[in-house]
Amino acid sequence: MSKTLLLCRAGFESDLAAEIQEKAGLAGVAGFVRAKSDSGFVIFETVEGQADDILQKRVQFDSLVFARQWLRVIAHLSPLDPADRVTPIVDCFREGTPVRDFWLTFPDTNEGKSLSKLARKLELPLQKGAKGLLHSQSQDHAHLFLISGTEIWVGITSADNGSPWPLGFPRLRQPSAAPSRSTLKLEEAWLQLIPEAQRATLLKPFQKAVDLGAAPGGWTWQLVNRGMQVVAIDNGPMDATLLDSGQVTHLKEDAFSYRPSRTVDWLVCDMVDKPARVAELMERWLLEGWTRFAIFNLKLPMKRRWMEVNLILQRMQQELDAGGKRYRLSAKQLYHDREEITVFAAPA
Repeated sequence: MSKTLLLCRAGFESDLAAEIQEKAGLAGVAGFVRAKSDSGFVIFETVEGQADDILQKRVQFDSLVFARQWLRVIAHLSPLDPADRVTPIVDCFREGTPVRDFWLTFPDTNEGKSLSKLARKLELPLQKGAKGLLHSQSQDHAHLFLISGTEIWVGITSADNGSPWPLGFPRLRQPSAAPSRSTLKLEEAWLQLIPEAQRATLLKPFQKAVDLGAAPGGWTWQLVNRGMQVVAIDNGPMDATLLDSGQVTHLKEDAFSYRPSRTVDWLVCDMVDKPARVAELMERWLLEGWTRFAIFNLKLPMKRRWMEVNLILQRMQQELDAGGKRYRLSAKQLYHDREEITVFAAPA
């Protein structure tokens, strides 16, 4: 019986549990989930007789909406002797394949964040203790998930099938010039949902963009910062500095009835409305060919969030396919999202 530990936002354990259970089943991986509310992680256990890495071989991490990161568990160390945590950790990797480095993470909870000092304290002793076991060409990160000072889940995260950030999200700073904190949602969306090799091609100066529900301009600021020309649609006031940039045209119109005069490169949308209604609006833009790419947020219901998300994304994909539009939808609950997910639509 093998285990995979998956990280998520605290409070969304049941949603991630439902998602990984369904996707594992569709991939022919038999197992069950252990989840504790507000813990910030879940554990998927396969049935006996299946290979230790079968889940990671059959499920692509990028297809998971509520998972921030995952690791294939090789040991659960508890209780650990605080006088020597390094030796039992390093011993877990002596008989396995070489690893690239050590990642030390913890749950995204108040209790978990208190372990950040311990994580930093362990980095150097681990590197010294694992001398000879680390190889820069390895595709595997040794991943240590700290529950407390005496309990650690030890595992492997592959560079080929996992988040490139240990905790599952990039560290971003709020730009002082941006008019709202929502700006970080779009910045993270570009980093999380667009492969690094494609960003320079897809995000270029002088592109045309539309921001639906733009005020006061957090997402518009990101577009302007990339050198794009933006039509900002919102009945509310926009940030004056953005309007003075010469790159923004503010139209006080209803986002659901606005139509562009010609195809734009980017459509972005972060409106507080029913997710099905926003999804239908995005479908219309893509089916009519009004935009080449789209990034938008879908607000989540209070209950059965994975079921609702899955139904909406499936329906969108079906409508696009039926309309002859080959689009790929990628979705993720970002670190800067709250009760929502972010979706990226790009030509397949």
